[in-house]
Amino acid sequence: MATPEGQNQAAPNEAPPGPKWRDYLAALGPGLISGASDNDPTTVATMAVLGASTRFGLSWLTILVYPMLASIQMISAKVGLVARHGLQRTVTKRYGRHWGALLLVSVIAVNLVTIGADLEGGAAALGLLFHLNFKWFVLPYAVGLLAVLIFGSYAAIQRVLQYVLFVFVAYIISAFAARPDWGAVLADTIHPSISFNSTYIQGALALLGTTMTSYAYVWETIEEAEARPPIGELGLARADAGFGMLFAVSIFWFELIATGATLGLHHTRVQTAQQAAQALVPVAGAVAGDLFAIGLLASSILAVPVLAATTAYMVCSEFGWYSGLSAGLRSAWRFYVALAAALAVAVGVSYLGISAIQLLFVSGIVGGIGTPISLAFLLIVARDHRVMSDHPIGKALTAVGWFTALLIAAISVYFLWEQFGAGL
Repeated sequence: MATPEGQNQAAPNEAPPGPKWRDYLAALGPGLISGASDNDPTTVATMAVLGASTRFGLSWLTILVYPMLASIQMISAKVGLVARHGLQRTVTKRYGRHWGALLLVSVIAVNLVTIGADLEGGAAALGLLFHLNFKWFVLPYAVGLLAVLIFGSYAAIQRVLQYVLFVFVAYIISAFAARPDWGAVLADTIHPSISFNSTYIQGALALLGTTMTSYAYVWETIEEAEARPPIGELGLARADAGFGMLFAVSIFWFELIATGATLGLHHTRVQTAQQAAQALVPVAGAVAGDLFAIGLLASSILAVPVLAATTAYMVCSEFGWYSGLSAGLRSAWRFYVALAAALAVAVGVSYLGISAIQLLFVSGIVGGIGTPISLAFLLIVARDHRVMSDHPIGKALTAVGWFTALLIAAISVYFLWEQFGAGL
């Protein structure tokens, strides 16, 4: 059983022998789960809106985000493995509680809003599948996820989340069921016709903003710290992180194709993933609509526990409380209280009657401001020899990391100016 993140020890001075090739498949987990969790219901909703409004026009950008996402996840994996702590604990210990508090606020503010939207998305998927109002499912769904996190071991939870990943195949099947013009799909993906109209530019900004949220790479540092692999497995951890994002980006692409081939062809206006699932039925058949709803549920089952656990870990790390999904309820009760509180806030938001699109709007604003802050902390830590010893990240990863951080910051400024400053 892994040592709880709050109690991890220093990395060993000598690296044990590297893993054998047969160990790679068995060791896939932290990076795969962290990467795939980036495909949460808010991302599914964004891809549905983009498919409906631009068809396959932004399929090229969906592929292009992979190098940036993979690089950030690789950096996160290395930080968690070498530092033996999650990002929050590392920043607080190395730079002090004030800087830790800034990181905490920048991530938690985004997490709480996103949990609300993702929990509502999962409940909406259940409502679509059982033909009932989604509000009947919000509380039972949240309680069920909380029970799994409290009473399941870390290893069992990781295995469950790994199996959930297979449900994402529903998006691939729904894309083929929609019968797109694959020639047009490949043409827009490989040789895109870039437009500068308002719909296209806003869509590009939305795609970049929703895929590069902070919780995915913060969770990656936590998972690597929990798993405590030897330093000799740095290469394996980076491969796992890269493969996880490759899987996620592939699913992004199929989501966009499924909706572009149906909703985009018929110019159907949608604002949420659940609307997309409903709209797919008359144009692509009930199978496509149900598969899209199943994929939406899977994305919620994967993302909500990651978001809630990340929130609890960060709170406990900031205050030095004992924490960990592998820790017992008695010994880490503060951790589980924080986890339950995060889900309770999400349930409350769902029952306030706030529409999913409004939650996405607020999440986009908060995330755009907060994500560059947390990403900057990650990059500073990853280059700090006092934290990383002889294993700081290289110049290439550093350059990609800072480019990504500056790009997200620029997107945020543009978005805020467009929403609030253009009329001044």
